Amino acid sequence: MRQRKKKGHKPEGGREQRNPLDYAVATRDRATLDMVEAAIRHKQVMLAYQPIVSAQHTRQVAFYEGLLRVLDDTGRIIPAKDFMGAVENTETGRRLDCLALELGLETLQAQPGLRLSINMSARSVGYAPWADILQRAVGRVSTLGERLILEISEGSVNQVPDIVQNFMTNMRARNVSFALDDFGAGMTSLQVFRTFPFDFIKLDGSFSRDICTDRANQVLASAVAAIAQKFDMVSVASRVEAPRDARVMAELGFDCLQGFAFGAPTVSPPWADTGPKTAKQG
Repeated sequence: MRQRKKKGHKPEGGREQRNPLDYAVATRDRATLDMVEAAIRHKQVMLAYQPIVSAQHTRQVAFYEGLLRVLDDTGRIIPAKDFMGAVENTETGRRLDCLALELGLETLQAQPGLRLSINMSARSVGYAPWADILQRAVGRVSTLGERLILEISEGSVNQVPDIVQNFMTNMRARNVSFALDDFGAGMTSLQVFRTFPFDFIKLDGSFSRDICTDRANQVLASAVAAIAQKFDMVSVASRVEAPRDARVMAELGFDCLQGFAFGAPTVSPPWADTGPKTAKQG
């Protein structure tokens, strides 16, 4: 008599079958994580700087954003969008936040006339090394805080709202400013305007696409600019790639513009005398 096949029988060799797509994604993410960890180990982490200009006077830079970059083993500069998804929920992501903050603070200390925004994650608020770096810097240099802007995405804010709110209140007492990044990229809530004391709002770049002809984008962008004005926030339109798009965004009421129309992110900003500045060795 044939034996009945046991439930839960695994393929020969004891290995469970894996979805090929899941396996490919996991392999890619592991390779990305290894690349980033190697860059951190060898201090091949840097900031690329992109100007944010006045919407009414586009030759006038309001401030710069410092965007994280790493070098791979061939020396290529890799932008954050190509690795952040694989590391943002890991310890490696927190270490990157620390390096980005350190590099930004060093730049501010070296350039007393500069105002700079640095991206952060809400997860880093409770990460002691990151918090220590920030507290030491704004406590030691009285004018540094007023030139520092910390950017937090709308999605990140909603993960731990109470912690973020308390952190913002404490840092604003040190004159640090805050920008709500990527507004409108996901499920947006108007509650964020009432709950969090943001100084800047950056409209997600998807709303800049076809802004000259897309009536829906025009209406939504105009509404965000108007809300920002009522809440005394500086409005920034991001990913502006052509002069005609810049003119429309200015007409819709935006205070500042960011995008390739005014300059791509560069590791050799105007104030740099030499090559790109990377994180210091141990």
